[in-house]
Amino acid sequence: MMSADFTPDEMMTIAAARMLTSQDVCFVGIGQPSAACNVARLTHAPDITLIYESGTIGTEPSVLPLSIGDGELCNTALTTVSVPEMFRYWLQGGHITIGFLGAAQIDRFANINTTVIGDYEMPKTRLPGGGGAPEIASLSQKVFVTMKQSRRGMVETIDFFTSFGHGEGGDHRRHMGLETAGPVALITDLALWEPDADTGELTVTSLHPGVTAEMVQDTCGWQVRFAAELAGTPPPDATELSVLRELKARTASAQGTG
Repeated sequence: MMSADFTPDEMMTIAAARMLTSQDVCFVGIGQPSAACNVARLTHAPDITLIYESGTIGTEPSVLPLSIGDGELCNTALTTVSVPEMFRYWLQGGHITIGFLGAAQIDRFANINTTVIGDYEMPKTRLPGGGGAPEIASLSQKVFVTMKQSRRGMVETIDFFTSFGHGEGGDHRRHMGLETAGPVALITDLALWEPDADTGELTVTSLHPGVTAEMVQDTCGWQVRFAAELAGTPPPDATELSVLRELKARTASAQGTG
């Protein structure tokens, strides 16, 4: 089991935050990606440029936004541009170093579903949809994905192909005309996954504190590949935990959920 000093969710957020740098221009998804990006900004990456789909550039929210239309993003941004400019110039122009996405379902090649669970015509659950995620996944220089592990979310075959990861593996991205790297990391509440250099299949490269390989396999819907030499994710330090918890507390207070 994971240490009582921090939760699996906190470990996931902080592990994801550590992967960002002050040099990054990051297209941020709402939810877990937003938390990770803002923890990075408030700790080791103060000069990171955060961009949200609504057109806010260089935003520095004091609380986590409810949506891309949250006024907190516009109020704290360096500037706000139109959505067409955001996608045509910033994203299609190759200026986004990291696209940071969440997922409802993901497969072994990091293809993402955020559209429906079940049959498209008669779904069990209709999800928020793709929004700008398909373009972000295709045109960002690199993509990070965060999600909690479960057999329901990590599946052999996704129910709907919303955002292209590594397709069927190998050189499928390049075959489709995509010259960007695609998903280079999946950060879950249990482990860090990276695509195999040859096959593109997600491979566990680091286990979070207290996590076993069996725990990872039990919460994944496909046969997991583990790196020959598994690393151990360093636990959160006091500063990382304090910043994350204060951010969450401010958010809960501002949004009336605390």
